[in-house]
Amino acid sequence: MATIRDVSKYSGVSVATVSRVLNNSSKVKSTTKKKVLQAIKELNYKPNAVAKTLFKKQSYSIGLIIPDISNPFFPEVARAVEDTARHYGYRVILCNSDGNREKEKDYIEALSQNHVDGLLVTSISENSDNFKGLHMPVVALDRSKGKEIPCVYVDNYEGGKLAARTLFENGGKVFAEISGPYNLITAKERSRGFHDFLKKKEKTALTYEGEFDFKHSIVVAGKLLDENPEVDSVFVGNDQIGIALIKEAMLRGLRIPNDLQIIGFDGIEIGGLITPSLSTIQQPIYDLGKEATKLLLDLANKKHVEQTSICMPINYVKRSTTTG
Repeated sequence: MATIRDVSKYSGVSVATVSRVLNNSSKVKSTTKKKVLQAIKELNYKPNAVAKTLFKKQSYSIGLIIPDISNPFFPEVARAVEDTARHYGYRVILCNSDGNREKEKDYIEALSQNHVDGLLVTSISENSDNFKGLHMPVVALDRSKGKEIPCVYVDNYEGGKLAARTLFENGGKVFAEISGPYNLITAKERSRGFHDFLKKKEKTALTYEGEFDFKHSIVVAGKLLDENPEVDSVFVGNDQIGIALIKEAMLRGLRIPNDLQIIGFDGIEIGGLITPSLSTIQQPIYDLGKEATKLLLDLANKKHVEQTSICMPINYVKRSTTTG
């Protein structure tokens, strides 16, 4: 493997001159630069990434911390982040925190030691202070922390209201909800919007707190249906919970959507592939990842950013688990 000294010898210039060419210095004559670049090409020289990072204090890499890689929402987000980062010449280091604050903290320290240029985080809970005092830009993706951290998100409260309005206008009589975990602001806002709309219509909804995973959701969905056979309209905190509820409802012989209407939240791809397909409040998942990455890179490169809180649109997607 060629070294910088090999390039220096081959091109007949000093190591310092080669280094200046690698760092795109304006102090190198065009003829010399051309000679060095030709040597680099012919020797297939690859600069040492660690040394380059230390010299320029820029690694051209970003960290992405997600809470659960098994949740289909996050791989779809990660795809967008990786595509966008690569387009701008950056690499992505993916970390799965399992929603554990200590594990999240360890990843943050490791990423800092590797001189990443910024962090994208989708694992922020309301009581997390892991991101305070960091000497790098941080952007929250999907989970807003208000004005504390720049963020790209959707209006979860309006999403909950939209789900309630749809079920109500579809003729729902007995409402229920399986929410996400209340330590997440996204879950709380979706639930609050759902209940606030029903309250204005003088309706109430049974509520079961769930988790954003399939295994736990199967148990909660079964409990809801066993304890409340009269329920005919359910809003769930994410599409994984919705898929679990579909499975449990069909095991009990319920006809969907005639006996039971279900609306999910997220718009993950698998929700449209199952039978019956899941009606949902759809987030623009790819665009969320794309815009968050662009915002982070702008901050990392100290560009002027007019808006550090970006709210993306949501929409209702009717599929087979609702009548309208």
